[in-house]
Amino acid sequence: MPTSSDSYAALYLREVCEIAQSVDPAALDGLADALAEVRRREGRLFVLGIGGGAAHASHAVNDFRKLCDFEAYAPTDNVAELTARTNDEGWETSFDAWLRTSRLSSRDAILVFSVGGGSRAHNVSVNLVRAIELAREVGAGVFGVVGRADGAAAELSDVCVVVDAPSERRTPHVEEFQAIVWHLLVSHPALATASGKWESVERADGR
Repeated sequence: MPTSSDSYAALYLREVCEIAQSVDPAALDGLADALAEVRRREGRLFVLGIGGGAAHASHAVNDFRKLCDFEAYAPTDNVAELTARTNDEGWETSFDAWLRTSRLSSRDAILVFSVGGGSRAHNVSVNLVRAIELAREVGAGVFGVVGRADGAAAELSDVCVVVDAPSERRTPHVEEFQAIVWHLLVSHPALATASGKWESVERADGR
């Protein structure tokens, strides 16, 4: 039986601490400022993800709208349209077609949550790659939180946070830090326009 210091849980938590130390705070502040500029020009934020990233996108959209007064959407929240487009035209075009119908423009931005960031060369998450390419084509902002520096998101983003996680546990660590990053953003002074419910309650109680 492993001791508490060499258990899997201890290893995992050490990695969390090491990853947190490796993230550049200046990059996060820069991302908050860039998103605030999108909101200032009355642009919209489209949050894109697949699998766990899609679940993050839905949660993040709620937070950006409610806590930051930011018009935000996630294509994966519209299951009927997403499945219709996938069935009729294919998965690879599902996101860029959705963004074209939404009239993605230079005022807007996309925020990508992905482990690898998409790759045409490896034929992975090509719908994300196409969405990123469309955003670049129309001059929209491109932001991301990913786990690889060689994916389309990291290579084509204006600001991208690359989570330097061990390859053996890349997916869980990247996805947990995606949640950390967006929660940092929606509570950042550059973006936050409202407090969470419990923060408001405790402030009213004088805590």
